[in-house]
Amino acid sequence: MFANAAYLGFPSEDIVVTNCPLLVTAAGNYRMHKSYVYETDRPSGRGDYQLYYVASGKAHFFFGGKEKIISKGTVVLFRPGDAQKYAIYALDKPETYWVHFTGNDVESLLDYYQFEKGQNLFYAGNTQDYQYIFGQMIRELQLRRANFEDLLSLNIRTLLLMINRHLTESKTAGSQVLDEIEKSIHYFNENYNKQIIIEDYAEQHLMTPCWFIQNFKQLTKTTPMQYIVNLRLTNAMNMLENKNYNIAQISSAVGYDNPLYFSRLFKKHTGISPSEYRKKLKQ
Repeated sequence: MFANAAYLGFPSEDIVVTNCPLLVTAAGNYRMHKSYVYETDRPSGRGDYQLYYVASGKAHFFFGGKEKIISKGTVVLFRPGDAQKYAIYALDKPETYWVHFTGNDVESLLDYYQFEKGQNLFYAGNTQDYQYIFGQMIRELQLRRANFEDLLSLNIRTLLLMINRHLTESKTAGSQVLDEIEKSIHYFNENYNKQIIIEDYAEQHLMTPCWFIQNFKQLTKTTPMQYIVNLRLTNAMNMLENKNYNIAQISSAVGYDNPLYFSRLFKKHTGISPSEYRKKLKQ
């Protein structure tokens, strides 16, 4: 088992505060391997709040004595006093993240972000953004650098906001659509400088090109190809601020082998050529 966790106090300490709006007290990440099992059983729950996110694989939760198998992309919310019983098994290849938090503003935050009372399970989608936020909370609790408590408060608010956005958008687009579009956005951001054929990407991910383009545009208000072009040109503008790169080098760096085509495309979208844009920056 791989575990990476951090605590404001002792690992077993149940920290509850009423004199501040929001305080993150613990965060962690578990990955199972070999034949291990990790179990938690708190019949009386805890005094704080806990968010538990299944990033991959499965986890086994028990509500009212009945087992519920939780798949990736699902968030489990425990309020103070909620019985907590769950287990993760190596056989399911799970990776999970969790965070404990407390404060006198938590209930109003949960209400604002539409976490209904009496409900424990929320499908939040399968995106790397959640894992990044959890990872940042773990590091902040481990290092405790200047203003770490304020940053942790922003982290948990961001996490709640992102879950709410997914819950809201999934009412119209559907969770499966959101997962696919968010996955493609991550891919485009990491690979925009490579050759990307939208039809090939869609088919490789078991989608028809028409379905993918239509749903991408519905969610982002732009087509996949327009999104990629905007990424390329925005990063080209950033590189033009650095005089160490010539136009051909910048063109190649953002994904265009032909500097002339890049210049024409740049002018079409900005109204001026790359060299004119660079001169304007100097002025």
